[in-house]
Amino acid sequence: MASPNRSMSHDYATGKPIDLSKPEEPVRQNFERTLHQDYGYDTSQIDIEVYIQRGTRRMPRSNRERADIVIYQTTDTSNRDQFRDILGIVETKRPNRNDGLRQLMSYMTASSAQWGVWTNGDDIEHVYRDPITGEPRIGVIFDLPRRGESVQDIGRLSKSDLVPAQMHSLKPIFNRILNTLYSNSDISRREKLGSEMIRLIFTKIWDERFHLDRLPEFRVGIGEDPRDVKERICALFDQVKMELVDDGVFDEGETITLDANSVAWVVGQLERYSLSKTDKDVVGDAFEVFAEPRFIGDSGEFFTPREVVRIAIDLVNPQPDDIIFDPACGSGGFLIHALERVWELMDNHPRYRNSPMLSLEKQRVAQRCFFGIDKEVDLVKIAKAHMAIAGDGRGGIAQQNSLHSPQNFQGRAREMFTRRGELRQFDVIFTNPPFGVKIKVAKEEASQFSLGHRWKRLDDGQFLQTDTSVDTDPQVLFIERCLQMLKDGGTLAIVLPETIFHAVNSRYVLHFILRNNNVKAVVDLPHNTFRPHNNAKTCLMVVQKGVPQQQEIIMAVAEEMGHDHNGRPLFRFDADTERLGDQIWDDLAVIRSELSDPSSNLNEYTFMVKKADIRNDIYVPRYYWPKARKTFEHDHVVMPVSIRQLLDEGIIEAFQGHGSPKSEYKGRGEIPYIRVSDIVNWELYRNPTSGLPNHEYHRIKGPNGVTLRPQDIVFVRRGSYRIGTVAMASHFDSEVLLTRELVVLRVVKPANQYGINPYYLLLLLSHRYTQEQISQKVFIDTTLPNIGDRWQELLLPIHADPSTRRLLINRVRTAINAKWQALDDLAEIRREFGHVTT
Repeated sequence: MASPNRSMSHDYATGKPIDLSKPEEPVRQNFERTLHQDYGYDTSQIDIEVYIQRGTRRMPRSNRERADIVIYQTTDTSNRDQFRDILGIVETKRPNRNDGLRQLMSYMTASSAQWGVWTNGDDIEHVYRDPITGEPRIGVIFDLPRRGESVQDIGRLSKSDLVPAQMHSLKPIFNRILNTLYSNSDISRREKLGSEMIRLIFTKIWDERFHLDRLPEFRVGIGEDPRDVKERICALFDQVKMELVDDGVFDEGETITLDANSVAWVVGQLERYSLSKTDKDVVGDAFEVFAEPRFIGDSGEFFTPREVVRIAIDLVNPQPDDIIFDPACGSGGFLIHALERVWELMDNHPRYRNSPMLSLEKQRVAQRCFFGIDKEVDLVKIAKAHMAIAGDGRGGIAQQNSLHSPQNFQGRAREMFTRRGELRQFDVIFTNPPFGVKIKVAKEEASQFSLGHRWKRLDDGQFLQTDTSVDTDPQVLFIERCLQMLKDGGTLAIVLPETIFHAVNSRYVLHFILRNNNVKAVVDLPHNTFRPHNNAKTCLMVVQKGVPQQQEIIMAVAEEMGHDHNGRPLFRFDADTERLGDQIWDDLAVIRSELSDPSSNLNEYTFMVKKADIRNDIYVPRYYWPKARKTFEHDHVVMPVSIRQLLDEGIIEAFQGHGSPKSEYKGRGEIPYIRVSDIVNWELYRNPTSGLPNHEYHRIKGPNGVTLRPQDIVFVRRGSYRIGTVAMASHFDSEVLLTRELVVLRVVKPANQYGINPYYLLLLLSHRYTQEQISQKVFIDTTLPNIGDRWQELLLPIHADPSTRRLLINRVRTAINAKWQALDDLAEIRREFGHVTT
């Protein structure tokens, strides 16, 4: 029987049971996807845990070592011979483990394998088996053949054969390149490796643009001298440099300084892919991997995932005549994709489509209509190069801190973005501003902004700006700067922390946004959007300046968008087969398709919310998501009743938790201190390591603090996890100290029309319907999830049939009484044998 803490699933290629809790298993599953999706091998050609006999003596079954992945020539699984049918063997190890290469070579020698791969996810080694000597060798091939190719075909792909890199493979490749170069090249500084990598990436993109009928110059053949590879790549880079040196992207004497072996290895990792066709911002991804920490943490520069960029562009729908701007452009992701959208429109626009000068018109649009600023010079260079290769929009990008006063803009930024000392205005602004509490703008600089001051709330709910300037989060100031640089009637698409869309302490910012502007759409982005670099939960807002508020607002909720909290690819789970499928879990892709009819009842994630239905100035979309309501609507045996209604009718009462004791008293007494983690299995866990002295308990509780009674329900309302978890107090729990994250619910009128008693309330709060609502009402305030007082809005799924309610109550009562009887028995043991820890 499998251990209960194991995460059992099924192998991607074979369907065999696997244990995903083993750290090497995700490495194997990801490589199987790469073999299938990037190299074209059929899943029926792949097997796992294959015994390879070495020598003449067969090992006992229990001692047999097995190859992790074997790739066969045939899809016929009925009869396979290790000496005839094996094409390749892959050994996968857990991250940070580097053994197993010798074992792989031994498997290859004992089989017909022509090639092998060793990888731990971060590092990779390709092994070539000499057809004459049979000897496995490393450093001969830097890639593996596609299905139907031989090893000799590596490096002979035509440009038309290049394939877009899949999402699950691109980031791991860049991470692998970084780790390998850091360990093996003669460059040990991360930022210098980043510069080398950017040169190589632009060289490859450049190679993909021209002479489409030729072999790529960006290639490495089997056994090719790495010095020849580097010479060819350097000649390509000279062409790129010649195009971009006048814009300061590259220096005239700049060259690729990586050693020849490292260049050949990097080329081998990337040669198969078309970076220009890849459905990602390749340059942004690479820069994010190779960048110094100051770019992706300390400065709050978090690169916007392309899925978010595309949603923003879909919602704004920029036109060929729009002048488009990004005041925090980074590597140019928003500008690149907006330019591609405008060009698509030009291909079908009556004004452009029949023009013999269409290509020239596109170039003119890129030069005339696309602008960006970033304060980091390295990012400006990359954005310029990216725009130049894509379509020559480089001239509109300049280095400058967008939050500086326009009088302090310098050089090209002053020329392009100011007019007679005032800020220039644009038709469309796309941006993901830097955000983070560690990078506040000092009050002296913030004083030029209205939002850089304290605001006072008036009795009518409005806000009044005071004369006191304060240190301010940059994203707040970017809101005002964007609206300043937007024309009346223009559209802003901006990514902001979720706090701004609901929190009371940010309400003045929200009111500033709403003043005389039209909120067109808000998209609830997944918490994983900027992880692992930043834990901020964000939303995308689309606002039209100076336009009356429309009656209905487009809203959408994306639960996931392609990667987990560690940045690893996230695949959809198929409930029918209980297996992870091929499809990346990207709800934003579904939302893009639903935006063609956002009011359709068939939509899963996209919906319309009437402005009149916005409650308490909450603009977080999942708060209004009809998902939970639809669940109730389809269950006709349930009548929903809110907790607030039970409070108003006097059926239940609510009491707040007490607070937190001084840390030095924890574990020094017998009074249990109950925290969020102690609400488990419907009971209060009495942790002996956190017990309190009697005097500290009374000091925190005070004269008015609630004293628990048997059958009181304790509900988690705030915390980093477990919000909505409940427990029932027993007769042992009258003297306990409750943290403020907890609220106590007490049934005070058990004779009521809903049949609500403590046992039924416990069950209703734990019901799936209620828990689904909780996920929609929990918001992120700074970094801490909380449900505030919104728990009172929860609709409890009360069964319409009184006899069914009585049956459910009896079953819960029986289970709880059995728990309490066990507690009584344990208490008797403690009384009989003295102090016993249970």
